[in-house]
Amino acid sequence: MTERVVIIGSGPAGWSAAIYAARANLNPLVIEGAITEDNRIRGTLPLGQLSMTTEVENYPGFPAGDLSPYLKSSLPEQNVPYRDPHMTGVTGPELMELMRQQARNFGTRIITDDVVSVDLSKKPFDLSLLQGEKISTHSLIIATGARANYLGLPSEDRYKNRGVSACAVCDGALPRFRNKPLVVIGGGDSAMEEASYLSKFASTVYLVHRRGEFRASKIMAQRVLDNPKIKVKWFSGVDEVLGDENRGVTGVRLRNLQDSTSEVIEATGMFCAIGHTPNTDFLAGQVQTDDKGYIVYSLPFRTNTSVDGVFAAGDVADSYYRQAITSAGTGCMAALDAERWLGSHGFH
Repeated sequence: MTERVVIIGSGPAGWSAAIYAARANLNPLVIEGAITEDNRIRGTLPLGQLSMTTEVENYPGFPAGDLSPYLKSSLPEQNVPYRDPHMTGVTGPELMELMRQQARNFGTRIITDDVVSVDLSKKPFDLSLLQGEKISTHSLIIATGARANYLGLPSEDRYKNRGVSACAVCDGALPRFRNKPLVVIGGGDSAMEEASYLSKFASTVYLVHRRGEFRASKIMAQRVLDNPKIKVKWFSGVDEVLGDENRGVTGVRLRNLQDSTSEVIEATGMFCAIGHTPNTDFLAGQVQTDDKGYIVYSLPFRTNTSVDGVFAAGDVADSYYRQAITSAGTGCMAALDAERWLGSHGFH
């Protein structure tokens, strides 16, 4: 059987695409990713980056409140994530489980596996999965997201979502970071933006950079240097993230790369701003991407890619906003674009 539409990915973009495609009677198939140790290490497990966060305060429709009764009535018991009894509002894992369930409610079918390769040179398209299954589809929505780049320290991995983050806009306003010292790693425009944003909430932002000058644009760099709440640690790298089980991150140990001296900075959070890597390896260059690997849209205000019948949604095509709400929006757009494309080619 040839599918009408297959959606690869299971973050906000993937589930939003599935909801709209299912409501359009396209009987979508979502390949949500495999549950493997490799995916855990890379941060590409099913349900996307949002499933690895805690509180989500900026997704519309989920103000502070006790969601426990709603979760129990909306999700199968085995899919209700653990919830701290003192927590209000929605968490990342809860939001993703709710999106997944909403897609299932409209008839979306789900395969828990990875797509390892695709053949987009002919129609219908062919997909090969990790477990050996082959799938044929008339249209394809790529919503595989982008994974944040981290330093690769064991201590960093230990405190992810307990003070270690890669998104200031997502997490910067959380209580654990307010009026506390924070650390930002990086020297590009992203690091300048993260440090400037966090300075609204932190008591002090320590910007750690391995070199003696920033790679960022001059105007962005000057904005950071002129900010009295931002202190730059030049020629420095992080040796270890410090913390404990109760408090999470309590500081970082820096090493001066010129004289090898060490310094401990007290901080309740460390934000990595050293870029993201879009999850496009499996495409093997068959879809046009930019120099960083992000999929390029071929039409303004549309989700079409360079391959007719292939659409992209979410962070896999967005190196700028990278928010759950923008990903969900492009997921909706991709489903509508795919529906109209299928109709125009006689696949009803």
